[in-house]
Amino acid sequence: MILNASGCLDALTAPEVAALLDVFVTKTVTPLPREGNEPVRIAETDVGMLNSIGLANPGIDRFRKDVLPRLAELERPIWASVGGFCAEDYADLCKQLDPEPVVEAIELNVSCPNVAEPAESVAELVAAARGATSKKLYAKLSPASGDIASVATAAAEAGADGLSLVNTIRGLALDAETLAPTLSTATGGLSGPALRPIALAAVFACFKATGLPIVGMGGVESGRHALELIAVGARAFALGTILFSDPEAPGRIRSELAAEAEALGFENPFDAHAIAHGDEAPAPLRYVA
Repeated sequence: MILNASGCLDALTAPEVAALLDVFVTKTVTPLPREGNEPVRIAETDVGMLNSIGLANPGIDRFRKDVLPRLAELERPIWASVGGFCAEDYADLCKQLDPEPVVEAIELNVSCPNVAEPAESVAELVAAARGATSKKLYAKLSPASGDIASVATAAAEAGADGLSLVNTIRGLALDAETLAPTLSTATGGLSGPALRPIALAAVFACFKATGLPIVGMGGVESGRHALELIAVGARAFALGTILFSDPEAPGRIRSELAAEAEALGFENPFDAHAIAHGDEAPAPLRYVA
């Protein structure tokens, strides 16, 4: 299953790209509208891309009224990404999205490096969301955690049905001539190739700890990259930075993935699921198909 990483694709302006996906994930929506951070908000580096968008979005009211009806026209399952600044925000957002039939699942963005993070723990945020909706909940975690497996376990125990791994990690780029920070906020979230080994390690550790379904993401640019995420425990994968330079990447990577799997003797790419764990099977807290 191929998704887009939240924030990396506007389906309303590029529906032909969204049509190449199995699931479309919205940009993160917050309780109130946000203008986001001041420019400059994006910077290219030789190992990926930095962004400091700051969760610019129309707010939940306009999202429900104007955005969701248009997304329904995609005829694709929709996952709504939500973000807030306290547990009550997450609960309210999930409560408002719960009756929306077009929303199949909710991704809890609890790890954006470009806004102030909530004071509550991930477990508290997930528990608040769980109490407000019956929809599937995926917790999107930060790779900056010293022990991401423990965070994933806490999210699972609080009611998460799955995990999205990983969000961007904080980085900084300097202007070539002035040596001043390129981004207006100085630092931003690093995505792209540099994130790939970090994502593999996170998926490996979190699947082993929880057994939950995982959407793996971070620097996926080829079918081989996708297959490696599946091998360490991902049940699906998301594309992000690659969509900016190669909008047709979903179709290409889907074909490459099938070819890579066949070359290694697998009839289906997902026959390689968790093969990197060898005979040491994970000990799931709960498994949701």
